[in-house]
Amino acid sequence: MSSSSDSRFFGRREFLRLGALTATTAGVAGTALGQNASPETAAPANGPASRVLGRTGLKVNVIGIGTLQITEPALIQAAMDLGVNYIDTARVYINGRSEETVGKAVQGRRDKVFISTKTPPGTKTKQGVVEGVEKSLKALGTDYIDVLELHQFNDASLVQNAELREALTELRKAGKLRFVGCTTHKNQADVLNALADDPDKFFDVVMLAYNFQSGQDVKDAIARVAKSGMGVVAMKTQNGGYKAEALGGISPHQASLKWVLGDPNITCAVPGMVDLVQIRENVEVMHSLKLTRVDEQILERYAGAVKPTYCGLCGKCEPGCPLGVQVSTVNRSLMYAEGYGDLALARETYHGIPGGASALACGDCADCTARCVRGLDIAAKMRQARELFA
Repeated sequence: MSSSSDSRFFGRREFLRLGALTATTAGVAGTALGQNASPETAAPANGPASRVLGRTGLKVNVIGIGTLQITEPALIQAAMDLGVNYIDTARVYINGRSEETVGKAVQGRRDKVFISTKTPPGTKTKQGVVEGVEKSLKALGTDYIDVLELHQFNDASLVQNAELREALTELRKAGKLRFVGCTTHKNQADVLNALADDPDKFFDVVMLAYNFQSGQDVKDAIARVAKSGMGVVAMKTQNGGYKAEALGGISPHQASLKWVLGDPNITCAVPGMVDLVQIRENVEVMHSLKLTRVDEQILERYAGAVKPTYCGLCGKCEPGCPLGVQVSTVNRSLMYAEGYGDLALARETYHGIPGGASALACGDCADCTARCVRGLDIAAKMRQARELFA
C-alpha cells in the first residue's frame, strides 16, 4: 500500500521541501537502512528508471502497479500515462473483478504494458492451473499473459512439482503464457533458494514480500535467485501502509520504495494504489531513487511506530504453535484491515484460512507458545483477529 489521502499524512510540497533541504548531505553509506544504496540504481536523466526482468528480457520500469484493490480502469490508465508499464493482478483479486478492470484499462494499449497475473492460491493440479488461466485470459480480454505466477509458494517443495510444471509448459507452447513464475509470502528464503538451486531454471520470475525490515536471509536469497537469472518483483514494500502519527504528517512510502529499489537485485516494486495521490507519490520515485538521510530517518521512525503492530509474515513463529494456526495469514488479514483500510479484503483473506488453522483454534489456550522473532505479542493479535472477524 501507498500512503492514504488522509489529512494526517504529508503534503506533497512539504515532503519535497524536506528532501531538497537534505539532498546535499545525504550520507547513507554504512548505516543499516542505507545498505541497499547503489550507484547502479540512479534514474536516467530523462524518463523513468527501468530494469530488465531477468531472463525474460522484458524492460520494466521500476515502479509497477498492484491492483489488489482497484476497481476503476481510469486509475490504471493514469499510472500508465505516468510511465508504469508493469501491471500486477490475480485471478482472486476482488473475485475476478481486478482482472476485468485491468483488461478494460489496457484496451488499445495492450502492446505498451506487461501484465502479470496469478493462479488462485492452493492450485495444485494441472487442471486447476489450466482452468484458472483460461478464466484469466477471458477476464483480461487478451490472448496471452506476459507473466503467469503460481500463487503463494510457501513450501519450497512446490518448486519441483511436476504436475504444475507440465501445465505451465503446455500453456506456454500454446502461446497463452510468455513467461512463468511464482509468488511467496512466508518461508521466503527457503523458496527463493530452492528456485536458485533448480537445475532446470524452470521459473523466470518470482514475486515476494520485501521491505526495509526484511531479514538478511531473505536479502541473501534474493541475490542468489537474481544471479540465477530470475527477475525479482517486490510486493508488500510499504510495511502495511499503517498510519503513523509519530511521523508528524510525513509519509514513509517514497522512502520505503527507495529502500527496496536500492537493492539492484530487485527488478521492480508493485505497491498497491487506490487513488491519484498514491499513484503520483509512488511514480515520482522512478525519477529519483536516491535514499537520502531524511528518508532513513523517516523509516527509522516509522519502524518504531509500527513495531507493536507490524508482522513481517515470515512464518517463523508457526512451528511453535501445537495447533497449526496460520499466524502469518491471520496477521496479514489484520494488516489489510488496519493498514490498507480494506475490511472486505481482510475478511476474505481470513475466511480463506482452512478450518482449524484460524485464530479461533487458539481461543482456549492458556498460554501462547508461538514466539515472534520481532517480539510481536502473538496472543494479543490472535485475540484481536477473533474479535474483528467474528
